[in-house]
Amino acid sequence: MNANDKIYIAGHRGLVGTALMRNLRAKGFANFVTRTHAELDLTSQAAVEAFFAAEKPDYVFLAAAKVGGIHANNTYPAEFIRDNLAIQTNIIHAAYKNDVKRLLFLGSSCIYPKLAPQPMKEEHLLTSELEPTNRPYALAKIAGIEMCWSYNRQYKTQYLAVMPTNLYGPGDNYHPENSHVIPALIRRFHEAKLANAPSVTVWGTGTPKREFLYSEDMADACVYLMNLSDAQFVPLLGQDRNDGLPPLMNIGVGHDLTIRELAETVAAAVGYQGTLEFDATKPDGTPRKLMDVGRLNAMGWTATTDMRSGLATAYQDFMAAM
Repeated sequence: MNANDKIYIAGHRGLVGTALMRNLRAKGFANFVTRTHAELDLTSQAAVEAFFAAEKPDYVFLAAAKVGGIHANNTYPAEFIRDNLAIQTNIIHAAYKNDVKRLLFLGSSCIYPKLAPQPMKEEHLLTSELEPTNRPYALAKIAGIEMCWSYNRQYKTQYLAVMPTNLYGPGDNYHPENSHVIPALIRRFHEAKLANAPSVTVWGTGTPKREFLYSEDMADACVYLMNLSDAQFVPLLGQDRNDGLPPLMNIGVGHDLTIRELAETVAAAVGYQGTLEFDATKPDGTPRKLMDVGRLNAMGWTATTDMRSGLATAYQDFMAAM
């Protein structure tokens, strides 16, 4: 990417989009085109096509999506598959029609099978059953990867999908019901601290293991990949193959911790000193989701933010948003 290239970040107000904006600005990029949801309905094909035809972006970061935790996925499965399919289909096709140079499609580690080998490699996609609680979202994202791959093969586009592990950081969603695990825990421990509550109950047994990536690190990895030379980038795209390895790159830290360990770490970051209890009647989700980040590390990028310092910044962000 050159400094004067026009960059469109779909979903620029979310956790991923705000991190991308900060990272790109820090690297000297300033020619951004953005639209809020009120200004552009990404589920509308006509609206998206008119936007691309008018703006003609050179590079696209497709970070817009309907996302949420287990509760949200169980409550709104129709919206999770319908809205995500519509958003990514409209943007990917409009990017092709308007000669976008490169597109980065952001998904999630939940696209991998429930019982995938650990750590999960890119080639484990579609090798066994998905986790039922987030299947609508995962299937939508898998369709997006396949769409990128299909356009790369048929039209020689340069569309790469990246699958970050679980994210947290500034700009997260702290909704009491529809947030992911870290922002949900930050809110609950903060409220418990204010109320002097003697204990906090966490969903599940506490035994599943999860990997977490600071959002600023995720953004740095995305910009790193988008800036690769053609010699490094094009071989990732599957333009001349249909061999089972899609145009897909994992982004993570390469190590995980149990939900119990996570809850204890978040409680410490918030300053909550009560006891933790676990409700085993609530679903645990996938037993373990650790990303294999060997391919990305071999290309020269690794995460740099440790969880304690990342959580401290995330808690400061939460307090500022209250």
